[in-house]
Amino acid sequence: MAKYVYVGAAGAPATGSGPKMQGAYRLDAASGKWEQMAGGLPANVEVRSIRVQPSAPNIVYLGSGDGVWRSDDAGSTWKHLPLPGKDKVVWSILIHPKNPDVLLVGTEVTTVYRSENGGKSFTELKVPAPQGVVKMNFPTRVLRIAIAPQNPDEIYVALEVGGMVRSLDGGKTWDDCNPNLLAFTEQPKYRSRIGSDTETEGMMDSHALAVSGAQPGVVFLANRMGLFRSQDRAKTWKDMEVGRFSPLTYARDVQISPHNPNTMFAALSVAAVSDAGSLYRSDDHGETWKRFDHGVDIASTLMTISPSPSDPKRVYCAARRGQVFGTEDGGASWKTYQLPDGAQGIYSLAVA
Repeated sequence: MAKYVYVGAAGAPATGSGPKMQGAYRLDAASGKWEQMAGGLPANVEVRSIRVQPSAPNIVYLGSGDGVWRSDDAGSTWKHLPLPGKDKVVWSILIHPKNPDVLLVGTEVTTVYRSENGGKSFTELKVPAPQGVVKMNFPTRVLRIAIAPQNPDEIYVALEVGGMVRSLDGGKTWDDCNPNLLAFTEQPKYRSRIGSDTETEGMMDSHALAVSGAQPGVVFLANRMGLFRSQDRAKTWKDMEVGRFSPLTYARDVQISPHNPNTMFAALSVAAVSDAGSLYRSDDHGETWKRFDHGVDIASTLMTISPSPSDPKRVYCAARRGQVFGTEDGGASWKTYQLPDGAQGIYSLAVA
């Protein structure tokens, strides 16, 4: 079976001679050849999330502007998995680490859906909006869902631009994780306002989160203002001060290696739309960081990181303007692959 890299693009519709800003793609890493996936997908599908099932890499889920799609043949053909009610704009998908038939799907307006049967049916989890949600020119959306490796009922949800919520009972009830995050904005260096009327916007601009497999209760958050760590299940937070190691601190993604819970990866850039990005790695649970993407010129915001669940030496990343790059040898060497036909607007990436 080919070692595919799956990439999803979503953005403003192309006009005139502008770049194509949507599509589902797969890359055969061995040959370096791209293919735009179709097989039942809409012609102009906007893809915001892709996940490969670790125990069965031929099963791939895709989150789009009209709900969830599933492929059982590594992306050759796709079946639509309707969410309750009208189709939803899907921003995140989580495959349960202990039971691959359980899926959690995050959409716009702080909504989370759960499936117990591989996406055949879904039920809505009632997730209340937390304190401090910022009114932007787009709806609040669920950008990341994570489950504690030690406790499958411990669920965390990152909201753009709405901070975080958690459930400690499998989604029956939810807790607001924002009070301590908002308290940071009492200090000027944590204030940021771009598209709203409040300087709490930056601390509420959550992009990604990860739950430690090495230390129960430890949660990591990536947002506009940097990387943050909680020791008490997202109740209180500390700035990890990644600026000590990187000149770029806008954090778009944070990942924990599936093979070593002390190894982490972070996507650090200038801003949401910028001309530079960087990939950093920590081998000590986030205490220190080093640049990992040696010899790669990342020419736009680094959006997403995918460490392979099957091969610890395999890590791929993608930048906003269509640049995909990866290593198959633990970072000793890297290869870069540009999306075909000048496509841009990458939001998601996944590897087996």
